[in-house]
Amino acid sequence: MQTRRAFMATGLSVAAHRGSSSLIADDDVGIVSRGVSGADQQTVGVKVLLPRNRVPLSFVIDDSTCLVNMGHFCTPQFAEALPDRAEYKKPWRDWPREIPDQFVRRFGEWCADRGVRGKYSIVPYPACVGWVDREMPGWSRRQLQGSLKLVRELMVPNWDIHPEMITHTRVIDLKTGRPMEAINAGTMENSYPQQKKSVDELAVYLAYALRILKRCDLPCEGITTPGGFGNLVKSELALAVDQAVRDVYHVDLPHYFKYVRTGEQNTEPILEHVRGLGTDDLSLTVNVPAGTGDWFGGWQGDRVPDTDRYCNQDATSGRMVELIERKQPAIMLCHWPGIYSNGTEAGFRAFQRIVTSLHARYRDQTVWMKLSEIGRYWAAKDLTAMKRNGKQIALNAPFDVKHFTLRVANAMGPARLDARLKQVSKISALTAGTWFQSGQDQILCFNLERGSSLLQWD
Repeated sequence: MQTRRAFMATGLSVAAHRGSSSLIADDDVGIVSRGVSGADQQTVGVKVLLPRNRVPLSFVIDDSTCLVNMGHFCTPQFAEALPDRAEYKKPWRDWPREIPDQFVRRFGEWCADRGVRGKYSIVPYPACVGWVDREMPGWSRRQLQGSLKLVRELMVPNWDIHPEMITHTRVIDLKTGRPMEAINAGTMENSYPQQKKSVDELAVYLAYALRILKRCDLPCEGITTPGGFGNLVKSELALAVDQAVRDVYHVDLPHYFKYVRTGEQNTEPILEHVRGLGTDDLSLTVNVPAGTGDWFGGWQGDRVPDTDRYCNQDATSGRMVELIERKQPAIMLCHWPGIYSNGTEAGFRAFQRIVTSLHARYRDQTVWMKLSEIGRYWAAKDLTAMKRNGKQIALNAPFDVKHFTLRVANAMGPARLDARLKQVSKISALTAGTWFQSGQDQILCFNLERGSSLLQWD
């Protein structure tokens, strides 16, 4: 199956659906600013570690929304725009039109019980079926409102909510609110835009999607691109994310999901377009990549999950194991129709087995985080200035972050940051407000406040 990189190399301007073509690395962005390395900012003998000295885990769910099964409704629209693609000639009429809320509830409750966190898309106008902030033809208003309430109450605490642009199929004319009249590859969001667009033009499109979610009382700190959206304007897209998310939601650190890192590529977040470093006007966008492909049921929900590709039964092999052993963020990718698997729930069972296997071996070495939390940690890790002077370390942080973790060489005795930190007897017990003695070094974990703070020893 072609990757997006290979597909674009053929000279065609159409990007396929993320489910089959997302293997493009963020180093293809090329002209973005990558920020400041944490190592450049650290004083001798002080090193920022992973949060709680654990590898971040996360689960990225694409193509999710309220009620609508995107695999069923997207396929015929892609088929009309790209009639020669075999993937769009599948028997979509046989697939259920709905992914029911009772499945969302069972999935969300199972994840909440095990601490699973990640990103959950809400496509605002899913496949042009209806608007999540108004009406969803085929369902009553009460059903739609109940579905949104379920997302707010069950998913929001543990999942970032992202728009996946406006429809995930047809490009919308923002002047009319209707799909573009022409139906072809160039009028599908997965390959939009077909020519250069300014940052402002892109930001207006993103903001349109974001405002729909805001009217649904859904919080949002970032966006997910549908397939190849923005491939021709990667640098402008990162700036547009920053502009649109700040404008609509007034958050201090926008992020986005677009890329998948493969092989030996580093899966750590990238800080893009860092501007105003060292001032009160700092802005940047965090690019948080996934570390796996979608090996569940696919975006149409009709594939057999390749569970062991994530990790085998005893978690001794697989991509997630590889990333955990490399001490890099281990972020799984899926598509919501492939978790429901057109009613068989084969993808969900595969996911349950993966989580159970990972927890059995790596529970004390990993921590589940939202994409926004991972992005925030890396921004603080890379941009916090530190200066050691005797028994004091002065920190100047542009962002607050939870569970900030440092290794400090040649440190003995209790440390204080506002209040005295509590010593723990094993490193796996590290959490905010604690420290662990490791030979002549200390590993300290605390909630870092924005601005200046002072870590000191008696």
